[in-house]
Amino acid sequence: MQKTLIDSGPIIALFDKSDTYHLKVLDFIKSFKGELITTWSVITEVSYMLDFNLQVQIDFLKWIELGGMKIYDISQNDILQIRVMMEKYIDIPMDLADATLMYLANRENIKDIVSIDNDFDIYRTLKKQNLNNLLR
Repeated sequence: MQKTLIDSGPIIALFDKSDTYHLKVLDFIKSFKGELITTWSVITEVSYMLDFNLQVQIDFLKWIELGGMKIYDISQNDILQIRVMMEKYIDIPMDLADATLMYLANRENIKDIVSIDNDFDIYRTLKKQNLNNLLR
């Protein structure tokens, strides 16, 4: 099964019907055949951005429970590599959520991402490869 990273932007758009990207992300999710993967940093960011409505936050958590995506763990041992990536891209800047996704791309050899951010067009894996953004 194809493993694809998912950033916070598309998840927020999926659960916020007023978001510019809502329909595009909804169509993508309906047709996607694979496994969406994210990190706790992204989950936290999404929950914060969906704070306009507690029921929407609960719906988001239910979606995860039902298998909408899988959450991969980041351990304390991973922090060094994540920090190094953040320092490398400090001029963009690379936030913690993005850094954990790029770390997973390296660790799990994942080549695809779902994001509305242009930052992922700039970031490179340790093998100097960019990720293929499936929303483009």
